[in-house]
Amino acid sequence: MDSNESLEEFYKRKFNWIPESLASEIGHFNIFRLEPYLEGKMKAVPYRKRDFYKIMLVKGAGTVHYADRVYEVKKQALSFSNPLVPYKWDHLAPDTKGIYCIFNPHFFMNFGQIQQYEVFHPNGIHVFELEDKEVKEVERIFEKMEAEFNSEYKYKYDALRALILELIHFGMKLQPAEIQKTQHGNASLRIASIFLELLERQFPIDETHQSIGIRSPSDFADQLNIHVNHLNRAVKEMTGKTTSQLIAERLLQESKILLKQSNWNVSEIAFGLGFTEVTHFNNFFKKHVSLTPTQYRKG
Repeated sequence: MDSNESLEEFYKRKFNWIPESLASEIGHFNIFRLEPYLEGKMKAVPYRKRDFYKIMLVKGAGTVHYADRVYEVKKQALSFSNPLVPYKWDHLAPDTKGIYCIFNPHFFMNFGQIQQYEVFHPNGIHVFELEDKEVKEVERIFEKMEAEFNSEYKYKYDALRALILELIHFGMKLQPAEIQKTQHGNASLRIASIFLELLERQFPIDETHQSIGIRSPSDFADQLNIHVNHLNRAVKEMTGKTTSQLIAERLLQESKILLKQSNWNVSEIAFGLGFTEVTHFNNFFKKHVSLTPTQYRKG
């Protein structure tokens, strides 16, 4: 499976140049128009993580691969991509068009925790099919963003951050009501959030990161310097799931990705996910999917 795509690699792939602003102390931001493909010029974008955030309005049918999930876009959609989740878009309509912005985590340093929003959570909803009237509202925000970016206003980057947040809140309001429920900041929330971040940091598994290092509740508790019972209570309170459940779900998600997207054999995948024996991995996978890893790969 491909490694992360950096902002430098993105610019080289798309435009064959690298902007000097990537080294800026305020972080990096840019906005682009998604133009229809010329005949014979459609190219597949590799399935991989990026090291930057991306918010995109797409007008045109397509298929979006996010982690081990697939979203079918029938007409038009708003999507949110983050540095934790690998993805790729397959644009099915040659006249697909739209607009998108990209920014790195440093762009929001000292301006709030951008990763706290559900649209950027690894298990959150990332793609929203839009009605025509919703497209107009999103276009309005992007047009303001484009005008602001091209202006000489001294505080334009603060204004751009506000517009990014407007897009995020627009997407959040499109989510089902049960996902919108608020959680008040407390010690349990902080512990659970750090646990989820530590869990996610270990992925994806690739040639330069052969095996995950921490995978049991006690391993994570040691990293957080708290008792495992304290960790388990906090995680259960905030997520409704046990620490072991969340670890197993993430291992399962990554195993599905590797089985479908990589050319590793089952033994290599088992080792990469921290299983000491391939039979343990086979039993783990079959317990959750009712298929062996080999059957799932062929399916």
